[in-house]
Formats: sequence, structure tokens, C-alpha cells
Amino acid sequence: MARVAFILLLLNIGLWIGAARLSAPLSVIAHSGTLPRVGSLKPVSAADQSRAQCVAFRLGWFDTRAKAVEALARLPVPGQVLAMERELPPLNWILIPPQPFEAARNQFRELYLAGVDAYIVSDGEYRNAISLGLFESEAAANAVFEEKKREKLNVVLAKFPRNRLGYALAFEVGPDVETQWLQSVEADIERKFEFIEQNACKGVASSKKSP
Repeated sequence: MARVAFILLLLNIGLWIGAARLSAPLSVIAHSGTLPRVGSLKPVSAADQSRAQCVAFRLGWFDTRAKAVEALARLPVPGQVLAMERELPPLNWILIPPQPFEAARNQFRELYLAGVDAYIVSDGEYRNAISLGLFESEAAANAVFEEKKREKLNVVLAKFPRNRLGYALAFEVGPDVETQWLQSVEADIERKFEFIEQNACKGVASSKKSP
């Protein structure tokens, strides 16, 4: 009886040792799923955070690249010069409306012989119209328009859109300092900007523009 009890004791010890050995790898596997050390984590860059919040400015206008470069050189902050299409106020256009080309050419010839400065529009919306002048001043255009009507000419007034290449300064600045920064730039350059475009540098769709 004592021998049977001794054998059972040995079997229990063997089973306990085997269970301990089998449980060790499971412990390693379990610990391998824990969070990594703080030192192994890649921190979020402060520069990335500030860039997501910074403000991008475009300031204009300069008639030439040389003038824009000269203005940029006077500022203590980095920036760049951009060439951009600048929309200008449209001109006031006096026209004899479009007609078949032969009719337009005959009427143009009559106007030319009468000493009227005119030309036939060759393409676009007003193709084969006869242009009688472009005016920046709306008042001047209206005066000529009334004069042509008194001459019994069939004339209309239209708007002539126009663009011009201009140059702007581009900067990126930190948040909450836009107003002070813009005032400082204007003071350093000694001018007020007629074109101011303000956007978030990245990831934000808001936009503010001055006329």
C-alpha cells in the first residue's frame, strides 16, 4: 500500500513539473502582446502639429519679379515669390453686334473711309462684331456710346474681361499671430497690399481673400 502511494506521489510530481514547463512559453506569448516601451514609440512631431495649424499667406501685387524679390529681401522671415494671374477690372467695350462676315466687312470699310477707328473682332463670343473702342472709364464709354447712337449706329455696351501676370509674396506663419504679422510685413515694406489671400497650410479648407 505504501509503495502504491509513493508511485502516485512521483506521478503527481512529474505531472506538476511538465505543466510548469508547458506554461512557461504561454507566459512569454502573453507578455509579447503588451504595449511597447515608451522609448520605442515614435512621438508626434511638434513641427507636424504646428504645420497643421499654421497659416499660409499670399500678398500682392508687384508689377515685376524684380520688385517682389527686392521686397522679400527686406523681410527677416523666409518666403518665396510667386507668379500669378491677376484679374483686373473689365474694360467697357462699344460694339456693333456680330453679323455675317461680308456685312461686317462692308460696314467696317464705310467706317474706315469716314475716319472712324474700328476693327472686326476675329474670334470669341463677339466674332464678326465691329469694335469701336475699349474704355476703362464707364462714364467715357457711355459718352461715346450715346454719340454713336446719335450717328444712327446700332451699338451695344459689353464688358471686356482681362488678366495680367502679377507677382505675390508667399509665407507660412504660426497660428494666432496673423494680424500682427501682416501689419509688421506692411510696415517693413512700407506699403499696403491690395491682394491678401489667407489659407490653412494643410488639412483645413477655410480661406479668406481680400478683393
